[in-house]
Amino acid sequence: MRDVSNMRVERDPEVAEPPEAVAPGPDLEAVEAERDRYLDQLQRTAADFANYRRRTEQDRAQQRVTANEQLLREIVPVLDDLQRGLGALPPDEQDSKLAEGMRWVEQKFLSTLKKHGVTPIESLGQTFDPSVHEAVEADPTGGDTVVAVYAPGYRLGEGVLRPAMVKVGQLESESGEVESR
Repeated sequence: MRDVSNMRVERDPEVAEPPEAVAPGPDLEAVEAERDRYLDQLQRTAADFANYRRRTEQDRAQQRVTANEQLLREIVPVLDDLQRGLGALPPDEQDSKLAEGMRWVEQKFLSTLKKHGVTPIESLGQTFDPSVHEAVEADPTGGDTVVAVYAPGYRLGEGVLRPAMVKVGQLESESGEVESR
């Protein structure tokens, strides 16, 4: 007979042992609480990152507008000079090739400015608004309507690139009578 008391029993590592039943207890509750805490932290971090990305994109867009603003302020007077040159052409040269070319340059200039967010401010016939108009002349009879525009104003996005230089007075009707608003 063999003595089995000193024999070692070796287990095969590939044979799985039956899992022990894990009863829900304090360890499982602690793990679930920790899991929930990590999930909440992950969700908050993802939301913070999304907000950071949105703010960064907005800041970059604002920086581009601000960087272009100074250049656009210097370009707008060149457009004014071109428009004054068109206005100074004698009547017999209004249909000349030179006048036609100048009008094409003006249109290209305006479309390029529009592409960069610059739009003209409508002023003539509007009520004077000091946020978009600069009154350089006022009719002595009074009034709060823009009756003449000496230099057009321009917006850059929502802001004012340059206010319109205007004359303020009372609006006259086609019959020559002064209208009150």
